[in-house]
Amino acid sequence: MSKKIVIVGGVAGGATAAARLRRIDETSKIVLFEKGEYISFANCGLPYYIGETIKDRQKLLVQTVEGMSKKFNLDIRNLSEVIGINREGKTVHVQDLKTGNTYEESYDELVLSPGARPIVPPIPGLNEAKAIFTLRNIPDTDKIKSYVDNEKPKRAVVVGGGFIGLEMAENLYERGIDVTVIEMANQVMAPLDYEMASIIHTHLEEKGVNLVLSDGVESFESEGKIVVTNNGKRMETDLIILSIGVRPENELAVNAGLHVGERGGIQVNDYLQTNDPNIYAIGDAIEVKDYINGKPTMIPLAWPANRQGRLVADNIYGKKAKYNGTLGTSIAKVIDYTVATTGNNEKTLKRLGIPYEVIHLHPGSHAGYYPGAAPIALKLVFDKETGKIYGAQAVGKDGVDKRIDVIATAIKGGLSVIDLADLELAYAPPYSSAKDPVNMLGYAATNIVEGVLETVQWHEIDEIVAEGAMLVDVRTPIELEMGFIEGAINIPVDDIRERLTELPKDETIYVNCQVGLRGYLASRILQENGFKVKNLDGGWKTYSSVYGNRKRDCDMKMDDSGVAEGNCLEFRADVKIDASGLQCPGPIMSVAKAVKEMGKGQILEVTATDSQFVRDLPSWCEHNGHTLLEEKKDGKLIRAYVQKNECLKI
Repeated sequence: MSKKIVIVGGVAGGATAAARLRRIDETSKIVLFEKGEYISFANCGLPYYIGETIKDRQKLLVQTVEGMSKKFNLDIRNLSEVIGINREGKTVHVQDLKTGNTYEESYDELVLSPGARPIVPPIPGLNEAKAIFTLRNIPDTDKIKSYVDNEKPKRAVVVGGGFIGLEMAENLYERGIDVTVIEMANQVMAPLDYEMASIIHTHLEEKGVNLVLSDGVESFESEGKIVVTNNGKRMETDLIILSIGVRPENELAVNAGLHVGERGGIQVNDYLQTNDPNIYAIGDAIEVKDYINGKPTMIPLAWPANRQGRLVADNIYGKKAKYNGTLGTSIAKVIDYTVATTGNNEKTLKRLGIPYEVIHLHPGSHAGYYPGAAPIALKLVFDKETGKIYGAQAVGKDGVDKRIDVIATAIKGGLSVIDLADLELAYAPPYSSAKDPVNMLGYAATNIVEGVLETVQWHEIDEIVAEGAMLVDVRTPIELEMGFIEGAINIPVDDIRERLTELPKDETIYVNCQVGLRGYLASRILQENGFKVKNLDGGWKTYSSVYGNRKRDCDMKMDDSGVAEGNCLEFRADVKIDASGLQCPGPIMSVAKAVKEMGKGQILEVTATDSQFVRDLPSWCEHNGHTLLEEKKDGKLIRAYVQKNECLKI
């Protein structure tokens, strides 16, 4: 039966719904109102146009009014704002923003896709600030890019450390601007847990991005040239980006008596209907069901909006297609790193009182012997009793997207952590390892589910050791030179069988290694010999991502750590080694071996890809009395020059 369907709002949800409606039925009249000029644009690409990674503005325009109208036989009215809904009369009140005229438009079915708008709190001095921007649409993008192009700001402050805030920080950084990110929480990127976000904190700081955490903006002064924080910091700036978050555009729904949730999202049923069966709602404006825990939530992402647009069209024509909830799978680029998450994190589960277990791994993105492998920090959150996967997080330079997508698919398919070990994933040395990192997550989590292994977490171990427990670091002595947990004793895993008499059987022994694998091996040896043991999950690498290398205080200056400042020096290397693809401690072990065979005063050039190497090498040089002449990035490679001196320690 022919219908008249009115859609409020374009972009991902509204435009998708309109196209799907036409594909289902050629006879219905479809009217799409959009208060902006553009009906369908790549809003996720906007920061990259400002940063000039995307150079052609036209590529941001997915569909034009003329093109989409003709292709799908739609009545598209842009620059037209729907300002009211008459539910009894089944009409909408519309204002033509070009002329100011208003009129009524009838509907049989109404689809609300108004989206969300940036939160702009009433900060003192906000209205007087001259160069303050938010980013939501093409006009916002044009304003920011024009300002950067023409005014050439040297300093920028980004308020908010979420996905859009960090994407803007990256793109301003790429334009050569000094960037400060201010975030009220104690971490950036809320979908990550703290220890995973800490990797990004370190990376931003290494890149020269000033990160201000656990602080907010109190006021703007001097027409926005000075930002004053709650903690009293004063920062000079030429440009401010407000990226605090978004709130749903719900006024139309509220005024029409449609139900909204605690956070303002329009409430819908499984079929995307509001409490008025002839009015549907989709996209960033609606409250969705969390796919993992079933609770109402707000997750403004592109995939859910597109999916909902398709389903709402099906439901209007009686197909009864359910929207099963939002998993929240997301990904972002942060300078050299990729960050991706899916499902629930620890914070969410803890808040809801849901028991969970976690594991951390640091596998390579592909086979270590093939050039270019880089480590991935992986975290899996799951139910210890059933093996149900609650969520996962990944941070790394390569291969992050593949692993999170596999786990997101596993969650949707109802697979458990035990099933992850059984996934047959594509393997060749340039792409993976014979046991993919996802398989490794499955093996590690299965050990916990089956009771083979007990673990302790990075945030627990200091207190455990302080209370008198024994912590055995099973790494090699050379690895401890890059840092270790206070109170640990060192028994390398290869020696542990010969030194069992040194360990007590009447108490729990805690073990740690670099990433957790050797700790697991040591745990099995000790368990088989009658000891009770727990392994530090994720090892030193997870622990140090939060706490840093406690045995050094290196700010990369010559007088503090023997590191020459600047990247302008040229060094003629006597020996060159390639440690790219090796995970720490592999690069350091290669350096130690090479330096041992060199003569005093000779210079070693080493290339590596593991970002931990940047933090480990200064500590190793300082401990052993060698000089780190230079450390720099060369594309994806880390290139360092070490001069051999008389050793302080053997």
